[in-house]
Amino acid sequence: MSSTIQDNYKHNTQHATAQIQYFKNKVNVFSVMRLIVFALLLLLVYWSVKLDSFAVFAAGAIVAGIAFNWLVAKQAYFEKCRLYFENFKAVNQNELESIDSYGNIYPNGSKFNDDKHYYTSDLDVFGAASLYQLINRAATVAGQEKLAGWLKAPAVKTVILSRQQAVQEISTKNHWKLKVQSQLLFALKHNSNELQQLFKYLHKPLNIPGEGWLKTYVKVVAWIMLAAIAASYFYPEAKYVAIVLGLFNFFLTGINNKHTEQTDLIAGKIGSTLNSYSDVFDSIEKEEWSTAYNKNLADNVKRNNNKSISVVTRQLSNLINSLNNRNNLLVGFFLNVLALWNIRYVIAIEDWKRNNHENIESAFDVIAEFEALISLSSLQINYPEWCMPAIANGDEFTLVAKNVSHPHIKDGVRVSNSYELINTRKVDIITGSNMAGKSTFLRTLGINTVLALSGAPVCADVMEVSVVQLFSYMRIKDSLNESTSTFKAELDRLQMLLEAVKQQPNILFLIDEMLRGTNSVDKYLGSKAVIEKLISSNGVGLVATHDLQLAQLEQAYPTYVRNFYFDIQVINGEMLFDYKLKPGECKTFNASLLLERIGIFS
Repeated sequence: MSSTIQDNYKHNTQHATAQIQYFKNKVNVFSVMRLIVFALLLLLVYWSVKLDSFAVFAAGAIVAGIAFNWLVAKQAYFEKCRLYFENFKAVNQNELESIDSYGNIYPNGSKFNDDKHYYTSDLDVFGAASLYQLINRAATVAGQEKLAGWLKAPAVKTVILSRQQAVQEISTKNHWKLKVQSQLLFALKHNSNELQQLFKYLHKPLNIPGEGWLKTYVKVVAWIMLAAIAASYFYPEAKYVAIVLGLFNFFLTGINNKHTEQTDLIAGKIGSTLNSYSDVFDSIEKEEWSTAYNKNLADNVKRNNNKSISVVTRQLSNLINSLNNRNNLLVGFFLNVLALWNIRYVIAIEDWKRNNHENIESAFDVIAEFEALISLSSLQINYPEWCMPAIANGDEFTLVAKNVSHPHIKDGVRVSNSYELINTRKVDIITGSNMAGKSTFLRTLGINTVLALSGAPVCADVMEVSVVQLFSYMRIKDSLNESTSTFKAELDRLQMLLEAVKQQPNILFLIDEMLRGTNSVDKYLGSKAVIEKLISSNGVGLVATHDLQLAQLEQAYPTYVRNFYFDIQVINGEMLFDYKLKPGECKTFNASLLLERIGIFS
């Protein structure tokens, strides 16, 4: 593997560290400035009392409030920049850990585990040390579910090819990919139901009594108040106009407080979250896309009622954050007395809902889709020696892999193999010694097929595969909860396999040692009968076994059955494994040698 990408991640990490410190210093400076403005406000109160001037106090309070809000906004911006670079650093460090040790800060997909799925449990698609753990870069729940869906079922050929092109394009935009991951990293720790609650809220109007005249009143009341305050400097009686208006505003705020609380209950806690999502939409909208798949996704968020999704989501975020200024008791009191703040922004949010709620949910699905594509592209970027597989044509089955390896075995340790099944139907029987590599080879073909049919690159020099539905029979477990013995669990799985082959013409099965839960005679007879049943159903797949008698099926079905094997060499009493697939049946076994080593045989 080239070290260039790792050097890039290390450089990004160092740059992020420097930026984090820079913005920390900025935040500290503006925090001190806020304290200074607050101290000046206290001094202003003292002087206004001393001068007995309401106008001085009111004008000074307005100026101080504007200055304080500006400082708060600037400090929030610097804090946001600091957080972005902290996330950027974490994302780059995660890529380094993924390459070095398959570590990942993103979920490993254990919640998608399903022992009854056709293949995900046997092939370690989800859970600890899984394929999902290797590739997942989705921080949102929707993105995680989208990626899991792609790995749980093959897409149709046109979709696979489109995803491949999209993944390859994103892999050339690694900085954009890392930027979007950094912008979305907050979602890992966020309430997964927050967006769903927001979507429900957006479709539910508040129906504020007197909204029509209130909408007009809030537009003019602040200007009237400011005029009365300014006039009181020259005409002291004008202050009573400001006082009466202030009391009336306070009264209106109180009687409409239930609408404010209803809005705050759902929307009040999602303002900053929406602002983060609007940054992601902005990144998608501004990027230049050439592939049809990415271009179509980006087009879905570029316009909404003549405005981009990033703009309208940021509008809602700003409205909600403005409403949240009420939570500062002192500031909130002055804002409501002066400008009917709560009602102003509740009405503004209701207007936004009426104009923009229609396309928001589909826009968030675009983010989920991009997260799934970003996840697949991480393989293309981190492992440039992997290939993008061809998707085969033809009425029969094709599975060609040259120097294919398991993605979870380290480069330099892994042993690659090659395999060919070209537009035909075969049952391949693989015999071999214990620990010689039979099971790993089946999982290698299986896991790379899962990757190929999701649109991802594969751990091989060359691969071509038909759109098949995998079915595995490998790790059969008993179940105390279901009162199921191992043998009964095996029978259930075999029945599921036979039904699948009968009903779905594109099943590719991977079987590792059938009927382990019974005696050797029944095991052989049962396994032979199952294979013959699969042959009669035109089934296609691979069967790994220790039972050499099953290799004799090649003689009975010479045009349908092929034999392959993994073997060992014993030199000076030492067992040497080459883990290489060879045509024919195995002649060398190692069980007696292994038993001798632990003192069973002497």
